[in-house]
Amino acid sequence: MAAYTSIDNPELYFQTKLYTGTGSEIAATLDGDENMQPNLVWIKARTDAESHKLYDSVRGATKHLETDTNDVEATEAQGLKSFDSDGFTIGTYSSINASSSHTYVAWCWKEASEIFDIITYSGTGSNIDLSHNLSAVPGFFAIKNIDVDQAWRVYHKNMTTANPYSNRMVFSETGAQSTSALGLDADPTSSVINIGTDTGCTNASGEDFVCYAWKEIQGYSKFGKFTGNGNTSGTFVHTGFRPAWVICKRTDSTGSWYICDNKRLGFNARPNNSVVGNPELAAQSNRSEAGGNTNVMDIFSNGFKLIQSGAEINASGGTFIYMAYAEQPFVNSKGVPANAR
Repeated sequence: MAAYTSIDNPELYFQTKLYTGTGSEIAATLDGDENMQPNLVWIKARTDAESHKLYDSVRGATKHLETDTNDVEATEAQGLKSFDSDGFTIGTYSSINASSSHTYVAWCWKEASEIFDIITYSGTGSNIDLSHNLSAVPGFFAIKNIDVDQAWRVYHKNMTTANPYSNRMVFSETGAQSTSALGLDADPTSSVINIGTDTGCTNASGEDFVCYAWKEIQGYSKFGKFTGNGNTSGTFVHTGFRPAWVICKRTDSTGSWYICDNKRLGFNARPNNSVVGNPELAAQSNRSEAGGNTNVMDIFSNGFKLIQSGAEINASGGTFIYMAYAEQPFVNSKGVPANAR
């Protein structure tokens, strides 16, 4: 069946930017055909063991969080200095802009009503109905205490078939989903995220928090689950678009938060090449970009396919969740199909 979409040009809301460090200030212009002023910029060093750096326009430029640590919000004047009309400007902070032998990737989202919401709030220690502007139940969100060293709390709609709000995962950990302290008191709704009385990670009285919330949109974003087959000709996951970005996590056992995108290789290499598949990074780790046979997936016009048999990414019978964003819908609103990669 054709996968039509209300968003014909995903570049208006998500783009990936590759850049090489200079050690001097850089005005990084996005490479897409459309201008996009990002509101969330997630930067990772590709060649170095540097922590992931997340900047958003609501908390303000120069302030970052890290997915691979539980650290509080940090301010670095020479970090990301501004969110620009078609990109962002970074200073001389070596974690995101060392000299010319260092390369980086930045994943950039635009905050937009009914697509992606950045919410900040102060904890009360009592239940909070946290309003969002998605006009639909969020499919994925992550909450971080920015004042105290506490773990990210991550929600995905497919973590379990009953009472998803009672399950959670953690960006900085590889563990399976757990019923311990997601911090919600009910499933999220089309208007609110129901924050419970948890006193640390999601609702400590007098402490400040940020929540990044996304909804699923046919042809643009997809949040789902798949079962591994333990084979290098792995499970194919249909998304209804050619993915620009994918994050996967095993939920029934230990597994990394694998992240792939359409830019860091740009094509699907074959096993006799020096590079196989699409190079992955891991949200819970500061390690550099993996290469060679550790790469995990091929990207197609209508989804992605696992090409590794490892237990963390494609265990036979293993359960995995994913979040994916489109480069191009498989079929746009005018019925025009996507070309192959």
